Amino acid sequence: MNEHLKFLVSRNSAPKLTSPGPDADELAQMMSAALRAPDHARLRPWRFLTVSGERREALGELLLQALLARNPDADESAQTKARNAPLRAPVVVVVICKLSEHPKVPHIEQRQSAACAAHGLLLGAEALGYSGIWRTGDVAFDRPFMTSLGLAADEEITGFVYLGTRDGKPKPLPEMNPEEFNQYW
Repeated sequence: MNEHLKFLVSRNSAPKLTSPGPDADELAQMMSAALRAPDHARLRPWRFLTVSGERREALGELLLQALLARNPDADESAQTKARNAPLRAPVVVVVICKLSEHPKVPHIEQRQSAACAAHGLLLGAEALGYSGIWRTGDVAFDRPFMTSLGLAADEEITGFVYLGTRDGKPKPLPEMNPEEFNQYW
């Protein structure tokens, strides 16, 4: 297996991240990789909202408000988890999908393109020596929360990509045989 494929098959989500996180130049490099996502008709159906530093606390407050709007009886543990979620990594990138009406590119393709952009961001992070994890949760589908972040009515959250330095060793990856997932027709 060549070195590029070895890199790709060794990518591994990192649930525990710490500082340092990528700086602005490194984020731009990661996003350059993300922007190479398949993009039928060059709609560019993705954009990114980067949250770092103290702004993570403000994001945590929005997450808490969204939780309480969905579940006013949320217990203290759930409230703390929502408020502290953005503090799990030095940088949080909200991957956003902008849906357009197009005769040849249905919304599902646009969502898939945004998902590929999120994966490209994770690969870019790994290439620069950082780690990341892609998360969603109920809030990723919460329209009032999306509005509070400034998303337009034709935009939705693809995921939250947490970026930083891996804290601890990578989890073991299971061996998978490609033949179990492929069949020739």
